[in-house]
Amino acid sequence: MRIHPEEVIAIVKETRELFLGGADRLQITEKGSCDYVTQIDVQVQSFVTRRLAERYPQVQLMGEEKDNSEIDASGDFWILDPVDGTTNLIHDFQHSTLSLAYVEDGALTFGVVYHPNSGEVFTAVRGQGAFLNGRPIHVSGAGTLSESLISIGTSPYSHELADRNFAAFKRIFLACQDIRRLGSAAMDMAYVACGRDEAFFERSLKPWDFAAGRLLVEEAGGTVCDFEGKPVPLTEKADVVATNGKITRELLALLGEME
Repeated sequence: MRIHPEEVIAIVKETRELFLGGADRLQITEKGSCDYVTQIDVQVQSFVTRRLAERYPQVQLMGEEKDNSEIDASGDFWILDPVDGTTNLIHDFQHSTLSLAYVEDGALTFGVVYHPNSGEVFTAVRGQGAFLNGRPIHVSGAGTLSESLISIGTSPYSHELADRNFAAFKRIFLACQDIRRLGSAAMDMAYVACGRDEAFFERSLKPWDFAAGRLLVEEAGGTVCDFEGKPVPLTEKADVVATNGKITRELLALLGEME
């Protein structure tokens, strides 16, 4: 690996004061329907971009708050979401995260999801496992949907998917123990990785929403795929299903039913 994970984790943790600073969160810009950016998003991305460039100037950066048309996907690059859960941040609903992944030679090799409110740092290195604050984590052992807690994403920027989404939510709700909606895909996937719930699914996610979470789940023993069970691409919008690996087939069968 061409980066030093502990060094990157330290940079990520330095953003805590930016997240929790307060006043700047009131400076809100609407990018699209239900899609917002605050000064905290901009400041966190600027800070992390600068710090990573100082240490790893040869690595490109794909980020939510920038134009990514120049990214050469055959090279090494970061995938950054400075604030995953901006709407949560605006409302002080304290479930916003920073998500950062590293792609080397076309493969995800490192990921970190940082929750500044709780201080939880979820990390994964390809082939070395997944960790929460340095301790190994593993997916849940639940074997059926009826034993499972499932996290959902509502695709809030794509209201045209509402009928399909909520029909699926009902099917899943009736088959599992209960459902949850945190508002941060990165956190949802980190929770799957550490066994707090058994699965998460959402349509129309961007790479910065799921890249780090994908590696966390895989290294914790779970699986990540699209709604048809196919691999999720690294650089394109995708429908994402992350599970403990044991309920994937049952969940996909319900997601694939005709609305």
